[in-house]
Amino acid sequence: MTARLTKIIPVVLFLIIAVVLWVGLGGDPKRIPSVLVGKPAPEFNLAGIKDLNVPGLTTADLKGDVTLVNIWASWCVPCREEQPLLLALAKRTDMRLVGINNKDDAANAREFLSTMGNPFAAIGADPAGRTTIDFGTYGVPESFLIDAQGIIRFKVIGGLTAEMVNNELPKQIELAKTALK
Repeated sequence: MTARLTKIIPVVLFLIIAVVLWVGLGGDPKRIPSVLVGKPAPEFNLAGIKDLNVPGLTTADLKGDVTLVNIWASWCVPCREEQPLLLALAKRTDMRLVGINNKDDAANAREFLSTMGNPFAAIGADPAGRTTIDFGTYGVPESFLIDAQGIIRFKVIGGLTAEMVNNELPKQIELAKTALK
């Protein structure tokens, strides 16, 4: 009986570990839940990017309209890749697009926007990254959809994709609007 158990126990343990890893690694890494979804956006007051004719950004600016907050940096390759999508999103009338420039040099941020285009109605400069930490970010880019009451309703980790912009984001905007009613 003991010899039989010594053969079965390692197999059972292997199967348990395999199932745990399969379940844990099988999800979409962009779908990591955020503890802030359903809660108010963190308090912040960020000045604009120096010598850029775009206003800074505060928590109060996130109230009144459904707002997409995009956290970006000039040194971020995926930020460059998502910029055409952000330029298209800026034309939407059912939401406002703002940005938080994370741990960036003002000259580099201005150059990025002049080269790639500026889709943002307001941009807060966060050179130390404190506000982005308060948002619970993992890195850049990340985006947060905030309802008109200032409540975070949806989070995207990583760059936006055409599929996300065309399919998921419009649904989330509608949900953010109906959350107020």
